Amino acid sequence: MDIFNTIENNVTAEIEEKRSRFIANIFYVENTAEAEEKIKQMKKKYYDAKHNCYAYIINDKVVIKKSSDDGEPSGTAGSPILNVLEKNNLCNVLVVVTRYFGGILLGVGGLVRAYTQATIEAIKEANIVKQELGFVLELEVSYQELDKVKYYLNKQNIKINNFNYKENVKCEIEVSKEEKNKTIEDINKKTINVLKYNIENEKYIRK
Repeated sequence: MDIFNTIENNVTAEIEEKRSRFIANIFYVENTAEAEEKIKQMKKKYYDAKHNCYAYIINDKVVIKKSSDDGEPSGTAGSPILNVLEKNNLCNVLVVVTRYFGGILLGVGGLVRAYTQATIEAIKEANIVKQELGFVLELEVSYQELDKVKYYLNKQNIKINNFNYKENVKCEIEVSKEEKNKTIEDINKKTINVLKYNIENEKYIRK
C-alpha cells in the first residue's frame, strides 16, 4: 500500500447514548509499539471507566490490524471501530473509545452503533491527509545559497525536517518519488545550487 489516508492531528470526540458516555480519542501512530503505548496511556487516564476499547491499522512494511472489546460483548466494540477505519481507508491510526456506563444496558445493536458513531465523530474532527511512500534526502548547501534553496523547497511544498549548521548547511527534507526526481533534476540543471545530496532512506510521508 503506497498511498493511503491518515490523520494530521490527534483529537477527542464524545457522544452519549442512554446515559453512557463514549469518549473517542484518535491518534496518529507509526508502529505497534507506539500504538500500544498510547493504549496504556488512555487506560491510565480513564482508569475509572468501565471499558477502553480500541482498534488500529498500521502500515509498517506490512499492514497490521488489531482491535479489542475490552470486556464488552464480543464483536460489539473493537470490530465496529476497526470497520470505520477500514471504510475510510485510514492507516497509521489508532482509536480508543472509552465508555463510562450509565446504568442502562444498550444491547448488542446499541453498543455497535455507539462505538461506530463515536469513532465517526472523532474522524470528522480530525484533518485527513494523504500518506505515501517517499524518501528522506539530505542536501548540503553553502550559506550563500541557503535562502534560495529554502525558497525553492517552500515553493515546491517540500517538508524540511531540520538544518545542521557547520562549515556548510545540511538540510534534511521529505519528498515523494516525483518530488525526489524533480529535485535531483533541478540540482543537476543548476536550478538550485546544492553542493551535494544524499538519499538517506525510504519513509512514509504525509502530504
